[in-house]
Amino acid sequence: MPSVLGNRTYRHLFAAQVVALVGTGLATVALSLLAYDIAGGSASAVLGTALAVKMVAYVGIAPLIGAFADRLPRRALLVSMDLVRAGVALALPFVTQVWQVYVLILLLQAASACFTPTFQATLPEVLPEERDYTRALSLSRLAYDLESLFSPALAAALLSLVSYRWLFTGTAVGFAASGLLVVSVLLPGPRPVERTGGIHAKAAFGTRLFLATPRLRALLALDLVVAAVGAVVLVDTVVLVRDTLGRSAGDVSLALGAYGAGSMTVALLLPRVLGRLGDRSLMLPAAFVLTGTLGVLALGLGAGGPRAGWPWPALLAAWTIIGAATSAILTPGGRLVRRSASDPDLPAAFAARFSLTHACWLITYPLAGWLAATTGLAVSAGVLIVIALVGTLVAVRLWPREDPAELEHAHPELPRDHPHLAGVGQTHSHDFHIDVLHRRWPARDATDTRTAA
Repeated sequence: MPSVLGNRTYRHLFAAQVVALVGTGLATVALSLLAYDIAGGSASAVLGTALAVKMVAYVGIAPLIGAFADRLPRRALLVSMDLVRAGVALALPFVTQVWQVYVLILLLQAASACFTPTFQATLPEVLPEERDYTRALSLSRLAYDLESLFSPALAAALLSLVSYRWLFTGTAVGFAASGLLVVSVLLPGPRPVERTGGIHAKAAFGTRLFLATPRLRALLALDLVVAAVGAVVLVDTVVLVRDTLGRSAGDVSLALGAYGAGSMTVALLLPRVLGRLGDRSLMLPAAFVLTGTLGVLALGLGAGGPRAGWPWPALLAAWTIIGAATSAILTPGGRLVRRSASDPDLPAAFAARFSLTHACWLITYPLAGWLAATTGLAVSAGVLIVIALVGTLVAVRLWPREDPAELEHAHPELPRDHPHLAGVGQTHSHDFHIDVLHRRWPARDATDTRTAA
């Protein structure tokens, strides 16, 4: 994997991602402490609302950016969003009212909703070889996992020296450094693409591309699986460890660390594994592993196992397996998006995935929290296991076993002298993507889809 870092442009972009992630991690800790300073015992409500604002920004704004990303200079867009995020981080220590927190968080996450899909859409053009791009996806997953482990430790070290408000300064420095790294390289320019309709139609194009492409519909179902199981891990771990198992606060970090360790291990192995198995053969079994592991653990905990002494090792093992299976789904997802869209449409496609994925989390986060609080962990886990199982079965149903890039299709709606038909005729085959000339998936593939399971 280090060989991909030999590409100077990618090396700078990866470094930009890492420093921005560290800054975001510091902001997460600082925001919790700021909410407590402002709201006291209501801090959890403030943070919960802030997370909801974050998800709404992600779901609503990313498609709008996708509608115009093909006409905006990418480097200028990425750098300006880093500057906006740095400015918000510097303003956060000075807020005194809860509503001010919400406004600044909305601005911060709106900038992230612009930055992240554009960044993701740039990588496949910087690394056109699939092997290199796969390694970049693995490194990206590794960066996210390391951030989740490293940033809290760094924040704790800094808090022993300075006030938590200085952590926001560290966040601003991270975003500023990210901007400098981005501006230090040349990025592929935007490739304008003709799309009919107004702003709404353009913003909806990426979503339409997803819903019209069988493998991307399957990917969306798999993202729902990850969100359902991941919500249990991220929302309910503290209750499982502290109340159900009666363990110390430090064990909460250990359990989440096991989840991150499983994810990192798979991220390191994936480039080699994908070369042998392929995306479908890896991602669909991983979804069954996710659902089954959570189901087994829920049954064990529901049977009164804490008194037997075994559920703590079982929880660590389960979270490690879930982290590994999550990485096996999330990391190759970028390959499917890249394969399913032409280069000019990549920003819209990645923006759509960013938005739709966070819509899944917007559903499962509240379910995991509210159900656990009102009906107990067993019911909460049971409902989310059902959602995950449905998502898994839908993905199997939607993703054809035979999924070639080139598909034969016809264009009866086009005149015979149309440039697209030059030299090939109205019935022909090529790498098939949903676009202005190809609005529906060929019927032959729909037949394959029915027999895919």
